[in-house]
Amino acid sequence: MMVEFVIPGEPQGKGRPKFSRQGNFVKTYTPEKTENYEAHIKACFMASGAGMIPQGVEIGMEITAFYSIPKSTSRKRAALMRDGLLRPTKKPDYDNVAKVICDALNKIAYYDDAQIVEAAFAKFYADEPRVEVRFWKINERR
Repeated sequence: MMVEFVIPGEPQGKGRPKFSRQGNFVKTYTPEKTENYEAHIKACFMASGAGMIPQGVEIGMEITAFYSIPKSTSRKRAALMRDGLLRPTKKPDYDNVAKVICDALNKIAYYDDAQIVEAAFAKFYADEPRVEVRFWKINERR
């Protein structure tokens, strides 16, 4: 069972938790931008029509992030970026992009992201920014 879906828009990373003091207590919360992006990821997954992978099943995942080409880039450099010869080294880091996706899919695509035992991640430039996500049951690889 291979599940594939696309998250349109510029790739975003998982935001750091925020803290606020309320009297003698400290409240921890997720930034609104991260919550909105996680909701967007969930909606994209649900639109794919895929079901949930049961608890205890090992999962492999592949995430490919496509960043927009900066407007100030020369035509020559933009062509190299489109061909995958120049790759993004900018933020967000790969681990933060993967973290927000894996966390958003908890309880809707799989029971827990601890089931992911194999993963690959790549960053490229493209005219249309997006994130492509693929995952599968390990024993049914591709």
